[in-house]
Amino acid sequence: MRQPYNYNHQVHQSQRSAFAALFLVLLPIFFPNLFAPLGRASPSLFSEWNAPKPRHLSLLEVALHWKTPIKQQFDLWSPLPNQGWKPCIDSADSPSLPERSQGYIQVFLDGGLNQQRMGICDAVAVAKILNATLVIPHLEVNPVWQDSSSFTNIFDVDHFINVLQDEVSIVKELPREYSWSSREYYATGIRATRIKTAPIHASADWYLENVLPVMRSYGIAAISPFSHRLAFDKLPVEIQHLRCKVNFEALAFVPRIRLIGETLVNRLRDPSGKLQASGTEVLRERTDDTEKERAGKFVVLHLRFDKDMAAHSACDFGGGKAEKLALAKYRQVLWQGRVLNSQFTDHELRNQGRCPLTPEEIGLLLTALGFNNNTHLYLASHKVYGGEARISTLRTMFPLMEDKKSLALANELAEVEGKASLMAAVDYYVSLKSDIFISASPGNMHNALLGHRAYLNLKTIRPNMLLLGPLFLNKTIEWSEFQHAVINGHKNRQGQTRLRKEKQSIYTYPAPDCMCRA
Repeated sequence: MRQPYNYNHQVHQSQRSAFAALFLVLLPIFFPNLFAPLGRASPSLFSEWNAPKPRHLSLLEVALHWKTPIKQQFDLWSPLPNQGWKPCIDSADSPSLPERSQGYIQVFLDGGLNQQRMGICDAVAVAKILNATLVIPHLEVNPVWQDSSSFTNIFDVDHFINVLQDEVSIVKELPREYSWSSREYYATGIRATRIKTAPIHASADWYLENVLPVMRSYGIAAISPFSHRLAFDKLPVEIQHLRCKVNFEALAFVPRIRLIGETLVNRLRDPSGKLQASGTEVLRERTDDTEKERAGKFVVLHLRFDKDMAAHSACDFGGGKAEKLALAKYRQVLWQGRVLNSQFTDHELRNQGRCPLTPEEIGLLLTALGFNNNTHLYLASHKVYGGEARISTLRTMFPLMEDKKSLALANELAEVEGKASLMAAVDYYVSLKSDIFISASPGNMHNALLGHRAYLNLKTIRPNMLLLGPLFLNKTIEWSEFQHAVINGHKNRQGQTRLRKEKQSIYTYPAPDCMCRA
């Protein structure tokens, strides 16, 4: 059947657009003098870093025009098969809620949203161990994100209490006789009711020996700091089940976050003008089976590439001498020389897989895995170091890339705008609903979603950093060799069930503690 004229025109137009995009990407490399005067004339904008040039040009040139084989696309977008595991968190042997509590437990949680989420789960478990009444945890203001959102701003507190009502006694606030026990009270002096010596990954016995006596003496105990203060091993089965019950069932976002998240998911699955034409036009006459199969699906990329991570990694990201100096200064101010990576060269760090992937590198990885320029990609990130210039190459490779601000109207985001924890909660919701999730580098959000999606048997791709580091160091590698290595190196890193090992987090690896053989 002969192609309609407007379809051919559209194909030629897309080809011209691709060549134009490639030209814009390569322009600063072949004509650097065009950009140098601007850098010198605007020190306030360019003193920290120069717009990074693509570092893998030979791979990029092929990737921009690569046609992914149909079978590879089919395999990539196929959901995970049943792996023989199912959620298993209701323990028949779990002791019933005692009639009388031993007292009140308060915890003060620092860190970002996902670190606080794990702390909440641990707080419920500690309350169970001590037979205490848990006060809804206090979320500290993160010094980096400066977000003062409380538990009730992020999580559905009534749902939280109702799901756990047969396990642990929980109150929204302290009774009047204990109203003095506040964040301000503990910030102004040494208090007998504050526990600040809880070791990292403390055992259940530690809490029984050190916290229970305080609670019995005063009726209340406040634990701060509390992040990562409960062990992952040698705990009763019912406590492990309870931690997963909190994480995967009790912690639901407030309705406004779920509404925003669902709106974004719907727009990703049915983008205007992508699956159906507007006006009197009909559905495209020629859509191959692969595109029909993939229609409505999307992948979430968690691009963790903020200034903190870039500085702490001590890696070179192609921003020139100014960027290196700026990151070194930032690293010294924040960590006073206590950064182990700074002892190694960039080559050594990359060879060990210790450098976070740049937007360009994650784009090449995605293309090699089988994603293409028709892929609906949602970018989940707070703030990318270097801004739009840093991610321009990734956007060229994936022109259908979206984020919260491109998908939602300003008034739809008004309630969460400028609040890092709420924005992260929206990203978490969308990530959990995606067909595929991939994170550019490990971190709390990566770990939290890896565990949550494993619990639900959803496809999650874990970049093989030990493989990718040396691959990107090889400046003569050809696309066919690169793609072959990527595909082989990620066959068993796409959501296959991994059993938790000793000392590993139950929130990242819920099997076998919280999952049973189906």
